[in-house]
Amino acid sequence: MKLNKYICMLGLATMALTTACDDQSDLVTEIDYSRLFAPINLEAKVTNQVNVRLNWSAVNGATSYVVEFYEDTDQVTDSEENDSEVLDYSGTPVKSLSDVTAEQLPIVVKGFESETKYLVRVMAKGEKTDSKWSGTRFKTSAEQIMAEVLPEELTATSVVLRWTAGEAAEKIVITPGDIEHQVTADEIAAGAATITGLTPETEYAAKLLKSNGKSRGSVTFETLIDLGGAIGVYPEDDWTTLLSEAEEGTIFAFFPGKYSMPLDENGKVGKLALTKSISIKAVRPNDRPVINGSFQLKAGASLINLKQVILDGTGTDGSQAFDYKDAGTYAGLEFDDCEIRSYGKGVFYINVAAQLDHITINNSLIHDIVCDGGDMFDCRSGAYNSFMLTNSTVWNSCAERDFVRMDDKSSDFAGVSPVITISNNTLVGVSNNAGKRILYVRFKGNSITFTNNIVASTLANFSNQKNTAVPTFGKNVYFEATGLSKAGANANALWVDDKATEADPKFKDASKGDFTVGNENVTVGDPRWLQ
Repeated sequence: MKLNKYICMLGLATMALTTACDDQSDLVTEIDYSRLFAPINLEAKVTNQVNVRLNWSAVNGATSYVVEFYEDTDQVTDSEENDSEVLDYSGTPVKSLSDVTAEQLPIVVKGFESETKYLVRVMAKGEKTDSKWSGTRFKTSAEQIMAEVLPEELTATSVVLRWTAGEAAEKIVITPGDIEHQVTADEIAAGAATITGLTPETEYAAKLLKSNGKSRGSVTFETLIDLGGAIGVYPEDDWTTLLSEAEEGTIFAFFPGKYSMPLDENGKVGKLALTKSISIKAVRPNDRPVINGSFQLKAGASLINLKQVILDGTGTDGSQAFDYKDAGTYAGLEFDDCEIRSYGKGVFYINVAAQLDHITINNSLIHDIVCDGGDMFDCRSGAYNSFMLTNSTVWNSCAERDFVRMDDKSSDFAGVSPVITISNNTLVGVSNNAGKRILYVRFKGNSITFTNNIVASTLANFSNQKNTAVPTFGKNVYFEATGLSKAGANANALWVDDKATEADPKFKDASKGDFTVGNENVTVGDPRWLQ
């Protein structure tokens, strides 16, 4: 009985199939819906802090669209938000648009409140019934109507802050110090306010605020040096004698100009020996002094600090910029917002039993350091507790040598465990040789952090030395540097960055030292180049 039942069913199915194939005129070729489809692929992208760029896929049959914006009253934090949440469009729209056409897409809607969450929804209209709404959310950024501080409007104790004339605000808040300045009607009309009573050589952040506490803009600046506590130095002074005979801890404020050390017996720009801790700073950061020559650091020169100066090795005998000549204990070597260029062998050289607490290089530009007979950051017979290279750019340097070199003298410096930090830098073309290393570190007990850097145009490996600690990696971007990021790309490499991102930064003009990043997905490297 079951067999007959199955044969019967198979016969009926065959008849149905044959009938369907024979009657092609009954095929369904389209479905006519009485209602327009809701817009899809709705995208809301914030531009210029308080504007939003809207786009969506055109709906077939739609002649126009309605757009509505609402403040998002949801208390969910940014980190908790997800697309599956129900968006609440109750209340009155803060902005609305009608008669938007597909030809106008994408559209930019301006003038939202800064630092505010919004909801947006779009409905299609046409001859058929209006579509259902499609929606999403976005959050505006802090507004920015403040201008960069003009160098000529900055002193040791005051600053002129400027913003778009006529734009209203309630007050200016400056930190550190929690300084509050109530903005007047005249200042709003002029778009400028003078703030006094500041502290010399201090980094400040200023915010222009509305009455509801929302920011209309921010700017950072650093007050100038107060010469009341420093010795002013001019190019025509006997400045080498001033430095060599300085008292311990003397601060020198160099005025703009070129400062060349006397020639040696071979006609080369000479060297200056330092025997005391000193600081050298620029009087005017926008017009920096150029110091031409090399320094030798001897016992007593425990802490050398340089800020906003240019160190130039042009015409020297090819030595390093700084060479430690005496064994002993030193506090450190510090570079802040400096430019170091055109030296033959490297930035520093420690080939004596000298122990430094720290070496820090921050916010600096380093270029055209050949490294002929020396490595870039070179410690051979000495030691340091920490070496930090941060927020800096190094290029056209060290092509055939190692980048960070630290030989193993751990048996001579009991208790020293070097900490090396290389973060937020742009490194281009350094150690551009398959046999050379970014981290030639053999001093036992070292630890290394290598994060948020762009490394481009190098054949180097990180290290082929078993004593080199595998760094803490994170958020680095590599371009044309596969020996650092891809296993097997460099036969000498013991390890690579397994958290690597490969991307072209699209530098604006690398050949001219302009490393402005053109790839919006690259957000690391020296901050000065990020837009």
